Amino acid sequence: MNHWTQLSIDFANQRDYLDKLFRVYPTIPEDIREIDPNPWQEIEDAFNEQDKITLLKKLLSLDLFPIKDSYVAYLKRDRTALGRNPATVNRLYGRLREMGLDKILEKCTEPKETNRQIGPLFRRWLRKRTIGVPVVNIDAFDSIQGNVILDASDNEMMNYAKEHFGYEREKGLDFIAKFNGKYVIGEAKFLTDFGGHQNAQFSDAISTLQSNIEGAIKIGILDGVLYIKSGNKMYREITTTYSEYNIMSVLVLREFLYQI
Repeated sequence: MNHWTQLSIDFANQRDYLDKLFRVYPTIPEDIREIDPNPWQEIEDAFNEQDKITLLKKLLSLDLFPIKDSYVAYLKRDRTALGRNPATVNRLYGRLREMGLDKILEKCTEPKETNRQIGPLFRRWLRKRTIGVPVVNIDAFDSIQGNVILDASDNEMMNYAKEHFGYEREKGLDFIAKFNGKYVIGEAKFLTDFGGHQNAQFSDAISTLQSNIEGAIKIGILDGVLYIKSGNKMYREITTTYSEYNIMSVLVLREFLYQI
């Protein structure tokens, strides 16, 4: 197995992994979402007047609809469908009546899910120069001869990798650096659970590791449940199918970079 993967597994299972990881990914829930008083008054009026269509239209215009339902995304994109689907309208309206206005307001103002806030945290951590080298924009990156980390958007990193390393994926990158005269590129992900979106995130990182890259070391800076010793698919794959890839926790990234 890759030494850095094994080191990451050991860290996660024997040490204060989560406590240390929180310094990189401080996933603190945001404040509740705000709703302007005027739209909310219109929602209250429609609710009290039992105006089903207006109530649904007003709620669909908010950032967060108060009910998790597979048909809501469609209605958000085509409000005219409300007039053609009375059974769907009645079903949603019935659930809203059962909730009452106070519960509707509570659901509409829930904070964003923490895993949707994770993306920028890795880059913010790098900017603190935790690795111990300059973190510079794309104009300065090539001019620095020593160890350096690129600070750029996902798309800027993608384009840089295409131009310099033959990267072909239409997918932004999270990490490009130069250490000891060698280039390193990769993605960083915090996999908070198994299944669904998190499996897709894992597969996305693997696809980058499998992509054709010339003149750079590919790494997957992955953290979270994949290091739990169990029968889960991610753990099985990083210890068997992908055991030769440079998959590692962000907590061993510094050590990896200085030894290449």
